[in-house]
Amino acid sequence: MVVIQQFVIQSPKKSFKKSPLIERKINLISLGCSKNTVDSEQLAKQLKLNDFKIVFDSKKHLPITIINTCGFINDAKEQSIETILECVKAKSEGKIKMLIVFGCLVQRYKQSLVKEIPEVDAFFGVHNVSNILAYLEAQFFPDHLIKRELSTPHHYAYLKISEGCNHNCAFCAIPQIRGKHISKPLEQIVREAELLAENGTKELILIAQDLNYYGIDLYKKSYLDKLLKELLNIPSLEWIRLHYMYPNKFPIEVIDTMKDEKRICNYLDIPLQHINDAVLQAMKRSITEKEIRTLIDTVRTKIPNLALRTSFITGFPGETKKIYRQLENFIAEIQFDRLGVFTYSHEENTNAYLLKDTISKKEKEERKENLMFIQQEISLRKNQEKEGKTLKVLVDDENKSHYIGRTEFDSPEVDNSVFIAKKTNTCEKGKFYPIRITKADYFDLYGDIDTKNKNTTSDFEIK
Repeated sequence: MVVIQQFVIQSPKKSFKKSPLIERKINLISLGCSKNTVDSEQLAKQLKLNDFKIVFDSKKHLPITIINTCGFINDAKEQSIETILECVKAKSEGKIKMLIVFGCLVQRYKQSLVKEIPEVDAFFGVHNVSNILAYLEAQFFPDHLIKRELSTPHHYAYLKISEGCNHNCAFCAIPQIRGKHISKPLEQIVREAELLAENGTKELILIAQDLNYYGIDLYKKSYLDKLLKELLNIPSLEWIRLHYMYPNKFPIEVIDTMKDEKRICNYLDIPLQHINDAVLQAMKRSITEKEIRTLIDTVRTKIPNLALRTSFITGFPGETKKIYRQLENFIAEIQFDRLGVFTYSHEENTNAYLLKDTISKKEKEERKENLMFIQQEISLRKNQEKEGKTLKVLVDDENKSHYIGRTEFDSPEVDNSVFIAKKTNTCEKGKFYPIRITKADYFDLYGDIDTKNKNTTSDFEIK
């Protein structure tokens, strides 16, 4: 596995014996996507039930360190390997007594990792909570798997509604890592959401490899709309947000429900990846430019103030300069509200690995930067249009000078923030406020509490 070996050649070769569990303090480091976050939170709850003290992503080294890795693309693999090696170094200095690594990277490269980094005490792949607990001589509580120890602020939480993926996108290794799509039973999801709500969660972010596919394996049709209506029966949930909805076989009935239900955020994350038909076909995306345009027109017609997030890949094999310019023009024309861009990563054991990766890393990066520059100007204009308006804002955090929040059009960590000055405002984390926007820049908004609108519940009107 050359991809792995190139990152571990600097690993010290000193070997370590398994350390006794004298101190029951664990640093749980979670890398990668929000689906990994949920996995880490489930493990953390199991560990807490066994009287371990859990700290997420601690800057200080604790006696036991557990790393949940990502193995999706090269940059993510690099980050995972670098994190492991940093902890190996700390272990050699006696700052860590036991180091456990699990997750997607291990699922793909376990044999190489075991060989190249013997300082790690144990490696586990995905879906291995019970084995990790057994290694730590801890009890597994299967009846408590729907409970989690949140690493996010308690007022928002991710809710994973399925595992794996049945799509066969040429660039993606997720089906090899996570397996085929498996939906969670509706009743189980609703109960997990109820437990989160009882614990103070006000915003629920639904995640899966593809939300559209939810229920097809269990109920023979998409059950996403049915699930949303069940979740809306939980009164304390003020926002429900949808992430990762593939553009093909899109359940339009969900858009109708979003339009009628104020508590479902007017926000959609639809990863398009490209717009050129030849590239889409090579990517095995099962959709055409015409179908993508029809979908965008449909959802924007039904919900005019919808915030549409998408992602694209630059430098996929066969993306000529002419094809790339088509992608530039499409982004400039459609004016997405939120946009992410990734450079193509040539991943072994994927269909695209059989294609020649002829575009240089430099060219891929330049194309990515050009797209983000286009999006930067779009984002600034859209943000400036919000100046003078009052928006409902959920406060997530604070720094020395500002409270930091989000509108319904923004998801945590990946989207815009709203900054509310402490000099003139008093806010509490986890609460909603009507914020009148006074200033906008490329990716953030600034504002003050609209004192004329004191209602901070879900029914106040956005002006």
